[in-house]
This record gives sequence, C-alpha cells and structure tokens, in this order.
Amino acid sequence: MTEVTGEDATPRPGPQGDISPEEVREHLRRRAVFLRELAEARELRRRVTPHRSRRARIHAALRRRTFRIN
Repeated sequence: MTEVTGEDATPRPGPQGDISPEEVREHLRRRAVFLRELAEARELRRRVTPHRSRRARIHAALRRRTFRIN
C-alpha cells in the first residue's frame, strides 16, 4: 500500500468507487445475512458437539495457566 501525502492527497475511489447506492445496500444486506448465518452455524456446532467445546475450554484454561506470571 502506498501513502499519499502533500498536495496530491485527494481521496481516490477504491474498487467500489463506481457502484450505485443500491448495489452497496444489496452488498451490505447479503453480508449481514452471511454473518447471521455464520453465527447460527457456530452456535449450532457448539451445541451439537459439546465435547469439542469442552476440549476447547480445557485447552484455553491450560494456556491461561501456562502464561500466568506469579
């Protein structure tokens, strides 16, 4: 990435510079749906496979104990 400084510091349109507001709204709507479904899938996975959740909790606790400073 290049840094623009001085008098030429005008904002340049990015890759989305020439899309309409409707397309932006549609993109944001699809992104929100995707993120919502992703959160649902994570929650379902957590409930369906509790042994993984338990293992993850145990490993996280072990990591916390490992880096504890006395």
